Amino acid sequence: MNVQVIVKGKTKGALLVSRNPINFLGGIDKKTGLVRDENHDLFGKSIANKILVFPFGVGSSVGAYTIYSLKYNKRAPLAMICLKADITTASGCAISNIPLVVVPKRDYESLKDGSKVSLDAIKGNIL
Repeated sequence: MNVQVIVKGKTKGALLVSRNPINFLGGIDKKTGLVRDENHDLFGKSIANKILVFPFGVGSSVGAYTIYSLKYNKRAPLAMICLKADITTASGCAISNIPLVVVPKRDYESLKDGSKVSLDAIKGNIL
C-alpha cells in the first residue's frame, strides 16, 4: 500500500485502529497513553507502542504538546496513519519524531485492528 509521507521514519508493530477522530489534548492521558475520552471507540486502551490509525485529529493546537509529552514519557505510538493530516497531529509528530503518513480512504478501511505491519515512511509504503 502506497502512502503520502508527512513525517519520515520506519517502524514495525501492531495497528490500533479507530474510526473516530482523536482529541489529543482532552482525550489522551499524556503520562499513561490511555484514551480517557469515554465516548471514544478506543476508551481505556493504550496508544503506547502501537501504530495508531485514525481519521484525523481534532481540538486545540496544544494537542501537539500532548503528542510530544507522550514521546517524552515513553507512551507515544510508534507511528500514526491518518486519512488527512491536520496541523496538530502533523506538528506533534514532527517535533516528536513520530512517523506520520496519510492513506486513501479505501486503504484506511482495509487496515485491521491488531494486524502487524511494517511502515516505511521514507519510501512511502505499508507492508
